Amino acid sequence: MAIQPGDRLPEVNLKRIRDGVETVDTHQLFDGKKVVLFAVPGAFTPTCSERHLPGFVERFEDFHKRGIEVLCMSVNDPFVMKAWGESQHVPQGLQMLADGNGDFSRALGLEMDASAYGMGTRSKRFAIYAEDGVVKQLHVEAPGEFRVSSAEYVLEQLG
Repeated sequence: MAIQPGDRLPEVNLKRIRDGVETVDTHQLFDGKKVVLFAVPGAFTPTCSERHLPGFVERFEDFHKRGIEVLCMSVNDPFVMKAWGESQHVPQGLQMLADGNGDFSRALGLEMDASAYGMGTRSKRFAIYAEDGVVKQLHVEAPGEFRVSSAEYVLEQLG
């Protein structure tokens, strides 16, 4: 069963690149903070690169002004996430996180089988708003759609 509003986010290690590859635990990322985590099925894929990540890049300051950190996650390796972030001109502060083995996606119950596309197990497209590690809002896209996990939609829901 997928995570639901009111649930605490599971503790899982993710990877990111700053001064080299770092392992970061989800409690470090979420505890004591307001955070929007959005996940994409794959870095450099069409909808993810043309609409999903660019929307959060464009609206990053709107989240920042509200004291909300923004995290982007995909089932890719940290080198791909770093390169994708650079190619999309991601602002400093918008973290690009690698869920390389899909552990966090699976722990959330938000994984999908993309084997038919040669991509193996990936994350569904979603956005979570959490406060102090507890899910307050969950927006999961229907297969093939891009609406409820967009930066604009999430900001609307935050009021």
